Amino acid sequence: MQHMVPTIVGSVQNMLEKWSYHEGKEIDVHEEFRILTSDVLSKTAFGSSYVEGQKIFEKLGRLLSLVTANNLRVDLPIIGKLLNYYTNSEADELEKEIRESFMQIIRKRIEKKDSGELNYYGSDYLGLLVAANQETDEEKKVTIDTLIDECKTAYFAGQDTTMALLSWVIFVLAIHTDWQEKARKEVFDLFDDKHPTTSDNNLAKMKIMTMIVNETFRLYPPALTLRRLVPCEVRLGKILLPPQSHIVIPTLVGHTDPQIWGEDVHVFRPDRFAEGVAKAATNTNVFLPFGMGPRICVAQNFAGTEAKLALSMILQRYSFSLSPSYVHCPIQSFSVFPQQGIPIIIHKL
Repeated sequence: MQHMVPTIVGSVQNMLEKWSYHEGKEIDVHEEFRILTSDVLSKTAFGSSYVEGQKIFEKLGRLLSLVTANNLRVDLPIIGKLLNYYTNSEADELEKEIRESFMQIIRKRIEKKDSGELNYYGSDYLGLLVAANQETDEEKKVTIDTLIDECKTAYFAGQDTTMALLSWVIFVLAIHTDWQEKARKEVFDLFDDKHPTTSDNNLAKMKIMTMIVNETFRLYPPALTLRRLVPCEVRLGKILLPPQSHIVIPTLVGHTDPQIWGEDVHVFRPDRFAEGVAKAATNTNVFLPFGMGPRICVAQNFAGTEAKLALSMILQRYSFSLSPSYVHCPIQSFSVFPQQGIPIIIHKL
């Protein structure tokens, strides 16, 4: 993560330079963060830029929309079959195009190594995967299909969740300006007007920011449900689950249970995390923004670091309020995001 910080800071700086032309005006931060997180992920994980990876992001987004729509569809005779045919055909075509796009990126990386332009396949995420694919030891070798699947997962998990987190944090801080000021004071106390870094463990010292992020995760978790497959018979409380059972864990139910969090469960109150997650509620095992256990989201640290760096730099330069044109309409795709965007009005400090 330390090697990625300068890249993240540079991408945020580019975004804020663009914002300077919109001072006192309305901007949709959700769209801004879509571009930012895509750019950061492309550069840090794949050694490219958002422009180069834009087509992949668009195709993956379209594929995700088709999958989500299928999950909610009720099939009707004839009509349902036709819809399924066209949807599945489009999804298959998108899969082929996405695979070829990744293959082009992979071939370019191998060519750079073979031509001597790179001493190795690269130290980023893609470089490590390509190196594993080129392994001569079959036990360590990663197949090309696994490599591409890992790339697709990284694009989704590394970009979508961070984009959603940044959007909802700005949303709640635009409403709760008292917490916006508390977070800004903490940022200036730690970094003054300099770019934030991970040196001296400064990001870990951000108590107010961490409280705000956790409370935002509680109210707007990246995923509304977590799904698990039970490989063997297991007892869950009084319930005996047979092998191959599919379990759906409704994240938001646990995050908004008044018996666990108190009667003010629907109120944005970051100070409930003042003493950490462990003391925030009567049972914090239900706090699952990234899941739990061996299947916890691998992008957790990446998302947290990128979000804190970006939020710190925004707070150093701008104050912001929610635009009167905002329409509250959260919707779930891969993550929970604002369907109508999040328009805010920014003011230079």
